[in-house]
Amino acid sequence: MILDTNAISALADGNTALKTLLLREQVHQLPVIVLGEYRYGLKRSRERSARERWLDELEDIFEILDITSNTSRSFAQIRHELREAGTPIPENDLWIASLAREHRLAIATQDKHFDHVTDLHRLSW
Repeated sequence: MILDTNAISALADGNTALKTLLLREQVHQLPVIVLGEYRYGLKRSRERSARERWLDELEDIFEILDITSNTSRSFAQIRHELREAGTPIPENDLWIASLAREHRLAIATQDKHFDHVTDLHRLSW
């Protein structure tokens, strides 16, 4: 299962429903895009140091998914499909969806616009 940025935020906040969802899956992945988005959000956080240390620990536990040339192929296909359907989504989320489709993984997120991406299973909590 891939965790979106709002899933990382919920996990950091101790959301019990998300923790229950995570327990159902054996392996958890973090897209490098999510790491960047979350680290950017921490720049203005009062809990910055503690949350950065926590995120560093997650990186040791979770598999990190990097963007590859195969990901770019998924990205191009998904972006084309969404444009044809008239349902664009934010660009960073396109990359996250591309990684999820490429690796055939569900995505834990509250963002309903991922539902517009075919062959992608969104898990909510």
